[in-house]
Amino acid sequence: MSQIASSCTTILVGKKATIDGSTMIARTEDHADKPEPQQFIVVEPKDQPQYYQAKLSKLNIDLPDNPLRYTATPDADRSHGIWGGSGINSDNVAMTATETITTNARVLAADPLVKDGLGEEDLLTIVLPYIHSAQDGVQRVGQLLEQYGTYESNGMAFADHDEVWYLETLGGHHWAAIKIPEDAYVVAPNRLNIAEFDFDSPDVRYSTDLPQFIDDYNLNPEGQTVNLRHIFGSSTIKDTHYNNPRAWYVQKFFTPEIEQNPLDQNLPFICHANRKISIEELKWVMSSHYENTPYDRYGTGSAEQKTLFRPIGINRNEESHILQIRNNVPEVVAGIQWLGFGPNTFNTFVPFYTNITDTPAAFRDANATYNPNSAYWLSRTMGVLGDTNYSLYSEYHAQFEQKTLAELRAVILDTDVQIEHSKEAEQLLTKANQKLSDIYIKNSWELLGNMVKSGSERMQLKFTIFD
Repeated sequence: MSQIASSCTTILVGKKATIDGSTMIARTEDHADKPEPQQFIVVEPKDQPQYYQAKLSKLNIDLPDNPLRYTATPDADRSHGIWGGSGINSDNVAMTATETITTNARVLAADPLVKDGLGEEDLLTIVLPYIHSAQDGVQRVGQLLEQYGTYESNGMAFADHDEVWYLETLGGHHWAAIKIPEDAYVVAPNRLNIAEFDFDSPDVRYSTDLPQFIDDYNLNPEGQTVNLRHIFGSSTIKDTHYNNPRAWYVQKFFTPEIEQNPLDQNLPFICHANRKISIEELKWVMSSHYENTPYDRYGTGSAEQKTLFRPIGINRNEESHILQIRNNVPEVVAGIQWLGFGPNTFNTFVPFYTNITDTPAAFRDANATYNPNSAYWLSRTMGVLGDTNYSLYSEYHAQFEQKTLAELRAVILDTDVQIEHSKEAEQLLTKANQKLSDIYIKNSWELLGNMVKSGSERMQLKFTIFD
């Protein structure tokens, strides 16, 4: 995300790398230190605009007349655009957009960014309702980029039942995309991430003149070998502290047998875990802050070590998601949008069905006015309080998360069975989502209460006759 000093972390997992054979695309949508309330909504075809006008640029586009229904996680404040963020459409195609990435002066000289082009503000709204597969998403974004250009550098991902694709913009009009191997995972922080790239592979797509563009402007520092990160990306000191360590830590968690350096500019793009990846583990790394290393902000390292690297779990987490397209279940329940608001250190993700007509009010109706009855503000409240004494409150959160996830998963298991005998699927799933929301809100209030009770006993402002 790139609205105001913002950033994200993307993680992608192929279906043979997950514990249940589903595809997963995930991202923390991060903003600035100031809260930016988020919503979870459904957009019906009748409510999708036929003409799109951007807020941050002069871009305007006539949209196709056959949109699908889709979910989205926009900013509550629409004055600077929609920022749809993440969603799954009624054909069970998922999209997350976008990951702010880097480039370099050589590229921008040859293909400058386009002031009135596309941006993150626009992409989900003008793409997700019109695609029927992950590859469709790549093709539509590619066509839009070549026609209109972009004013920023971004990465984005698409998934369906079988495939996960990741696309990065390269300058103002160029782009490249790669299919993530079914048995692999990827972690993509805020830098250009695609590395080795074979133009002849059936598992890549790219702007039509990309090979010629690289040759014409002498962009490749390695001759015959094509590494898009080296050609189009950055390799700065900032990367060694802001970006690379996040990739290092996730790879250390999922592939611990490989020793790597958090400062390394050439950490691999395609990785293979030493086990099948679950939702719970994916959520854990999306909440991580270098636990069990000297770099943990809440750990025992030196003051310098604890502030050396930018973590994934951070106060700037506004909305985080895992978009899961499941196999071996009825099509109507295949899409699950796992959603968490606020700092990931003290929330948990709620699994919402996406074949629905409305979303629970607690996740839909946030705004700038503080309201702890909304999921966004309640999650942020727990994050702020938890930050004051992490060692004390983290165990309360661990108990809360395990209990809540078990209850949420039980609802999903029960609803998956019920759906096979239901004639009103959308109504059943909408009610299930409300139940899921209610569980999260109830358990979050219980957690918050336990934190307040325990913290009260440890306040410094106290006095007894024995002091």
